[in-house]
Amino acid sequence: MERRNAWLSYTEAEEKELEQVAKAYRNFLNVGKTERECVTQIIREARAAGYESLEEKTAKGEKLKAGDKVYTVGMKKIIALLLVAVMAIGFCACAAKTEPPAEPATTETTTTEATETTETTEPAAEETTTEETTENQHFDKLTLEFVPSKDADVIITGTKNLPELVKAEMSKLGYDIDEVDITVGTSYDATGEAMAAGSIDLGWLPGGTYALYSDDVDVILTATRNGLSNDSTNPADWNGEANATKKDGPQVTYYRSLIYATPSAYGQELAAKVNAGEKLTWEDLDKATWAVQKTSSSAGYIYPSMWLMANYDGKKISDLSNVMPIDSGYGTAFSYAAAESVDIIVCYADGRNDYEASWTLPTDQQDETGKQGMGRSDSIWNEMNVIGVTEGIYNDTVAISKESQYYTPEIVAALQECFINIIGTDEGKAIFDVYSHTGYAKATDADYDGARAALQAVAE
Repeated sequence: MERRNAWLSYTEAEEKELEQVAKAYRNFLNVGKTERECVTQIIREARAAGYESLEEKTAKGEKLKAGDKVYTVGMKKIIALLLVAVMAIGFCACAAKTEPPAEPATTETTTTEATETTETTEPAAEETTTEETTENQHFDKLTLEFVPSKDADVIITGTKNLPELVKAEMSKLGYDIDEVDITVGTSYDATGEAMAAGSIDLGWLPGGTYALYSDDVDVILTATRNGLSNDSTNPADWNGEANATKKDGPQVTYYRSLIYATPSAYGQELAAKVNAGEKLTWEDLDKATWAVQKTSSSAGYIYPSMWLMANYDGKKISDLSNVMPIDSGYGTAFSYAAAESVDIIVCYADGRNDYEASWTLPTDQQDETGKQGMGRSDSIWNEMNVIGVTEGIYNDTVAISKESQYYTPEIVAALQECFINIIGTDEGKAIFDVYSHTGYAKATDADYDGARAALQAVAE
């Protein structure tokens, strides 16, 4: 059978009309190169066609009526155009205005009405059945990123089993995810920026980093951890092998940052003064070479700066003469300390626990976690002396990008349950031990008001 090309049947007017449609589509593609640009363009065209924002109407207290044209946007990536239905409203109106019949309905009419009623109720039963058998919602990819507070290789190795655990747990909760991708940011700020841009869904952020990016990300969990055997605010109490800390304290929602004097000649001078009960002067500290983390790091910058402000007339890290910023994490800071390249480093309180084994290993060897040996001959407890102790820092967060497709109340609740369940298992505890996390608790943005205040104080 000969099949005629439909194109040959078009009239000249129809061809022109089709060309207009094609031209409009090409223009739309030129304008909308991303999901957000597409949504923006659709809003322009919808408004030109008489559509109004549903959120704007609701905010003004306006009620929807038959024939209204409205649109609503989700996460700047999804748009729905709605034409308020008139049929149901019309039926209600007719019923309200109908006068009672002058005569009783006949048997035939009654039978007809009963039949219609039966037919009307059947779809409702089908809808109920459909809701009960709803399949899991499907997603292609979930991206997770950790900040480099530990060596990237250590984090990647430690979390290698996490993707499968997340997929399995989320599936139980109604969400099938094809791929869970784990990366380590090049810096704390890099992870924050990636989340703000929407290229990372979930990030493990310290409180300070979260506070800096909280306009664009939202906390969902706070980590709990084993407290240390030592929580003294007197720096001398932390020094020497006899005072080596153990991670066997009660579960806590805070930790401290410590200011450490390194084995350098000047670092040892500072340590000797503190261990003898002397208070260091600003001149003592200003003479030293400091290694610090990025300004958004709670333990590596913000709280050490606040310690300086509290003890040295408002002076902070930015007022020091010799500061070496480090983007690559605490491992680099300890390697600089071991090489005696700096006099002072700042780090979370259990930092020496994490680098104890690698501290005395030859430089051509690695410890069991993959940390490179630093070649020192004496223990880290004797050579890395604490000279300052900060106030408590609210624990790390698990935060979600507000641009993420997963940023809905339902999915956030599932993610919270997912990670609480995972860390409740032996395998999960082993994974998150890379950050010394032993549990997770649901959190709100208000929990980190203190971190925001600290960040602001340091920035002023």
